[in-house]
Amino acid sequence: MRVKMGEVNHSTVTEFILAGLTQKPELQLPLFLLFLGIYVFTVVGNLGMITLIRLSSHLHTPMYYLLSSLSFIDLCHSTVITPKMLMNFVTEKNAISFSECMAQFYLFSTFAIAECHMLAAMAYDRYVAICRPLLYHVTMSSQVCGWMVAGVYSIGLTGATAHTACMLRVLFCNAYVINHYFCDLFPLLELSCSNTSINEVVGLSFSAFNVFIPTLTIFTSYIFIIASILRIRATEGRFKAFSTCSSHISAVATFFGSIAFMYLQPSSVSSMDQGKVSSVFYTILVPMLNPLIYSVRNKDVKIALNKILEKSFL
Repeated sequence: MRVKMGEVNHSTVTEFILAGLTQKPELQLPLFLLFLGIYVFTVVGNLGMITLIRLSSHLHTPMYYLLSSLSFIDLCHSTVITPKMLMNFVTEKNAISFSECMAQFYLFSTFAIAECHMLAAMAYDRYVAICRPLLYHVTMSSQVCGWMVAGVYSIGLTGATAHTACMLRVLFCNAYVINHYFCDLFPLLELSCSNTSINEVVGLSFSAFNVFIPTLTIFTSYIFIIASILRIRATEGRFKAFSTCSSHISAVATFFGSIAFMYLQPSSVSSMDQGKVSSVFYTILVPMLNPLIYSVRNKDVKIALNKILEKSFL
């Protein structure tokens, strides 16, 4: 399990063990069934949302194009983490090779960063729709939406590359049990036998950028949105305008609240046990909740779903 691998980064660890959520045997089966159900719901919900948006012509708008991209990110985000996590509940030791661990870390970072900026892009879309309605189709043209989505993925890939490149320079000597259910930044740095100060600075800097910039964008957008809504005289008009934002606000609050708790503090301060609970929210629960939030609280999605179901059964 601990063999020389000088070709990679001179670490003596070629394989890690993922500790998982809990070591209590009586909880393994119930947790396995719980998270298997959540993952199935996540896959069905996000694939269903993507399919529904593609099949329903009246959902071919910038808002739903971005929502379709968010569903794809959520689906990938969950798939990178959950299947390996489920193995931890049914195997005695959930081993993961060094290369697999780095690949998981890279993909997780990509989709986590992309989700932050996709939520910011969706906030900007709501700002234009409510504050600049006459210019909406010009400002949020299909070309602009395409560039926005491409930019989101580019930022995700750039951030993930920086994180992973810094992680590959870290040495792992004797400790090989990761106190987490996936290969995450701070749990990996805890195992290092080399200086990790650069990694922590880079990690906190990128995490701050990828949380604060989208948060600032979202916060600024909603200041203008609220100001515009308050200028609407009719109560019904205010409610309709706010209802188009309520789903997005719910998704933002859940995702950014949990991810900020985990990453915007030094590793010496953060508790890994608390971090596991926080991680469950944004890696497993948020990808499941997003399609649920947007389907239950969105009138257009309900109408589109009803039409598809009517066509299927008629």
